[in-house]
Amino acid sequence: MEKNSFVKPRTFLEKLRNIFSAGPAKEHLDELEETLIEADIDLEIITGIVEALKRGKISDYEGAKELLRGIFSDSLRPAAANEPEKKVIILAGINGAGKTTTAAKLAWFFSGKGEKVIFAAADTFRAAAIEQLEAWAKKTGTQIIRGFDGGDPAAVVFDSVKKAKNSLCDRLIIDTAGRLQNKSNLMQELGKIKKVILKEYPEEQIETLLVIDANTGKNAFNQAKEFNEAVKLTGVILTKFDSSAKGGSILRITHELKLPVKYITYGENMEAISEFDPEEFVDKLFV
Repeated sequence: MEKNSFVKPRTFLEKLRNIFSAGPAKEHLDELEETLIEADIDLEIITGIVEALKRGKISDYEGAKELLRGIFSDSLRPAAANEPEKKVIILAGINGAGKTTTAAKLAWFFSGKGEKVIFAAADTFRAAAIEQLEAWAKKTGTQIIRGFDGGDPAAVVFDSVKKAKNSLCDRLIIDTAGRLQNKSNLMQELGKIKKVILKEYPEEQIETLLVIDANTGKNAFNQAKEFNEAVKLTGVILTKFDSSAKGGSILRITHELKLPVKYITYGENMEAISEFDPEEFVDKLFV
C-alpha cells in the first residue's frame, strides 16, 4: 500500500532556525527550551536535549536539528516485541477525536490485506454515530452489529463478539462513545466493555487504542494517562495530522507511559491512514 504524504507543521522548525541564526547553540538554550515546551514535548526529553547541547560541540541550526531528529526518533520507536495478532480493536477517546472515521480507515486498511472485518457500533448514546458507522460499513463492505439508540453498549459488544467468533472474522473493530477522561461513569462503561470481550478473547489478542486528535496539545497526555489507568491501553492512533498539528505531546506519551503510536491518519479519505513509522514521521517534521 502506498503511503500518502501529510503536511508537516513548520512553526517549530522556523523557531528553531531563528534561535540559531545569531550564534552558537549554547548561547540560546533558554530560547530552545521555551520552544520545546511550547511544542508540548516531555520535560524529561527537553532536559536531555539541553544537557546534550551543553556537553556537545553543536553550534548551528543543522547540528541542533540532527540532534533533535535522533532524540525524537528514539523516543517514538517502540521496544521490539513479538506480539500475537490482535483480533479485537477497541477505539477509545473523547468526542471529536475521530474514532468513527478511524474505524472506517482501519477497516479499509485490513480489508486491503484480504481480512474479514466486523464493526461493533457500541456508541449507542449518539444515533448519528451509528448512522455514520453504517454509512462507512457500506462504503468499505464491512458487516456491522448495532443495537438500539440508548441501549447498553456492552450488549452490542457481546453480540459482536459472538458474531466474530462464529463467523471466523479476522478483526472486530469496536467504536465506543466519546468520553471525557474525568467522567468516571463513562470510563467504567468502557471497562465493562473490556470485561465482556475478555470472556471470549485473551488479553493478548485485544488492542485497546486511544484515538487522539493531533491538534489537542498538552491535554493529550492527560487523556492518555486517565484512559490507560481505566482500561490498560496498548497504544495510540494519532489523527488529523496536518500543518496545524501539535504532535509534541506524543513524545511524552510514548516516553513516559510507554504507549506506542500504532497508526496515523492525515486526511478525510479512507486511504489516508498508515502504520506509524517513527523515522518517516520525524523526517517529515524535519525536512
